Amino acid sequence: MSGDDTTVIDSPDPQRGRKARWGPLPLFAGVALVLAGAGMFVVAGSYDTPQTAKVLGKPANAPVNQGATNPADITAHNSPSLVRNPRDEGNLAVADRIDTPRFSCAFHVSADGGSTWQQKTVPAPKGERLCYAPDVAFGADGKLYLSFVTLRGRANAPNAAWLVTSTDKGSTFSKPIKVLRQKLPFQVRLAADPKKPNRLYVTWLQASEVGLFRFPESGNPINATRSDDGGKSWGTPTRVSGSNRERVVAPSPVVGPDGDLNVVYLDLGKDSLDYEGAHQGEGGPPFDGTWQLVHSRSSDRGVTWKETVIEKRLMPSERFIVFTPPFPSIAVDQDSGTLYAAFHDKRLGDQDVWMWSLPKGADGWGGVKRVNDTPKGDKTSQYLPKIGVAPDGRVDVVYYDRRADRGNVKNEVSLQSSSDDGDSFGKRVRLSDKSFSSEIGYGSERDLPDLGSRLGVISTASRALAVWTDTRAGTKGSNKQDIGRAVVAFSDPPRLSKPVEYLLRFGGIALALLGLGLLALAVLRSRRSAA
Repeated sequence: MSGDDTTVIDSPDPQRGRKARWGPLPLFAGVALVLAGAGMFVVAGSYDTPQTAKVLGKPANAPVNQGATNPADITAHNSPSLVRNPRDEGNLAVADRIDTPRFSCAFHVSADGGSTWQQKTVPAPKGERLCYAPDVAFGADGKLYLSFVTLRGRANAPNAAWLVTSTDKGSTFSKPIKVLRQKLPFQVRLAADPKKPNRLYVTWLQASEVGLFRFPESGNPINATRSDDGGKSWGTPTRVSGSNRERVVAPSPVVGPDGDLNVVYLDLGKDSLDYEGAHQGEGGPPFDGTWQLVHSRSSDRGVTWKETVIEKRLMPSERFIVFTPPFPSIAVDQDSGTLYAAFHDKRLGDQDVWMWSLPKGADGWGGVKRVNDTPKGDKTSQYLPKIGVAPDGRVDVVYYDRRADRGNVKNEVSLQSSSDDGDSFGKRVRLSDKSFSSEIGYGSERDLPDLGSRLGVISTASRALAVWTDTRAGTKGSNKQDIGRAVVAFSDPPRLSKPVEYLLRFGGIALALLGLGLLALAVLRSRRSAA
């Protein structure tokens, strides 16, 4: 055949040849990669499902003190301290203050995680009246310590501070040991070192003189002392509060994982209304100035102290008796070393709960976070918070809550939790299954009822146990108060480790982008082929 008769109709076109080699591969691969990337991202996000919480038991609330169900028992139990044995998770202890019909104290112990409680007698020192204003702590070895003061003389003032110990999980106590020989030790608190079995601390407000509902003189310091032998002997007291602070109250101590002793307290500033008792024990408007929330730390076992102001302008929200003030709360994450402090004030017009945090190594306390999820300025009170930190870092805050009563009288008890180091809090969990009056307690006849100085909470990875002062069985005539309790179970979905979470998230994004690129390439090839 001649060259003129040859037709090259079977010769492959360069573009058509490439299309034949690629086929639908870019399209299919692109779709597959986009879907795979999106799936990885969704899987990573599914592990961020919020934690849910549920109050256990029917009824949800069970009293701690045995007389709660006895109408003839009009004892006023309040200000509970709640602790757990580090060597036995089921062994819990509660110590509380009794204000009426006579000043006293109570101690309760549980062997089953708080399901049932037994009341034990606290031995009184020879020649002294029964204990008052107790606090309780477990040492690192499971030894239990209980502090209290005895009362005597003018205004039922503290005569001395004492300590009893128990090596059988709170079933029996030793004879009382005198911790503080100074008279007038107010607001005595205990703190045990979580790693040193025999090391514990006592903090207190050392008064020089007392009157009815007042300290006649300002300048009373907050002090601390240490024992390294399980409370048998005590070192020389040191001053915790700065010498320039004239009206300080309510020291709350905690020992961190590095052995540092941390104390938060209130500086009342110029508040002579409460400190010097200018209100004469009668209710009415609060002090119209500001207080400060102060943190003092000792890194040398209580010898020297460094002070930091957590909040410069706390707005007081109510009057109180200076002998039994509301205590701020302090807690520490024993894993990370982060400190948390909480209190209430009315900067938004009514009482709200606020929390501050101090990460280990940080220069100063972080910005304040509002804990309660009520509408701002709704004219209801949320107050007297107590912080618990779980081993996994979850932060639980328990507080009194009047959101359900537009008259702002009836209390509930609420819990809110944070899983991001206190940056945000989930929805509140109502712990109390029945509301109760905030107007029942010592001082109610003077329009200054006292619900106590604190609440209690223990936080574990899957549970939170809270205790509080409950008045549902009392009246203004009886002033009966009981210790209520509730257990919250947390349902926490499985969590990915951060490296795996980041790998899924960013790997998913990368695959999706690669898939989109391949899809774009397939579309471009298709258009060229069509042309």
